[in-house]
Amino acid sequence: MTEVIVHQAAPVTLIGGGEVTAADLEAALALAPVLVAADGGADTALALGYKPSAVIGDFDSVSEAARAALSDSLLHLVAEQETTDFDKALRAVSAPLVLAVGFLGARVDHQLAALHVLTQPHAARCILIGAHEIVLHITAPLDMALTAGDVVSLFPLAPVTARSVGLEWPLDGLQLSPMTRIGTSNRATGPVRIEADGPGLLAILPRGSLGAVIPAMPATR
Repeated sequence: MTEVIVHQAAPVTLIGGGEVTAADLEAALALAPVLVAADGGADTALALGYKPSAVIGDFDSVSEAARAALSDSLLHLVAEQETTDFDKALRAVSAPLVLAVGFLGARVDHQLAALHVLTQPHAARCILIGAHEIVLHITAPLDMALTAGDVVSLFPLAPVTARSVGLEWPLDGLQLSPMTRIGTSNRATGPVRIEADGPGLLAILPRGSLGAVIPAMPATR
């Protein structure tokens, strides 16, 4: 298990090496002001004019130029190859919330790996931020002040039973599974409550709902 490297009382923005715009990073930093990079995310951060407070990973993708631009004290090598850099970095951060950018878009295998990591047990709550959507793992009942018409997609990475209030097509104890029934393209009728009887259920929501989702997330996982 990766030791905790970054201890923060404030929310953390975690940047990866995938697709990130300046607007993406600025929006995340406005809510989570401490910047940490997962491996090659250091290059992306520096290219956008930001210096991460720590770089965590196996260093197979961060450039020599980025390493040279940062002091050795900011570089934290986690040499094992059993987990992704996103997983390594998330395990190494202790913070009330992590907003992760640069892990969605581009390669499909990287996106799937990021979704897998999101369902693993980590101390920090995490929301993946993409160009148009956000993704989070439902670990406790989630009450969100969504707007009628907002798309609410639910995708199980493990068999799970879910319940809901405020969805056009209620879940009402449906058994969801990646091999049988999924719950994509549902819609909010107003404020929404979703709960699941175990781990593995991802919620995919409009990016504009981020402000409603953050206060709804549980204090601990």
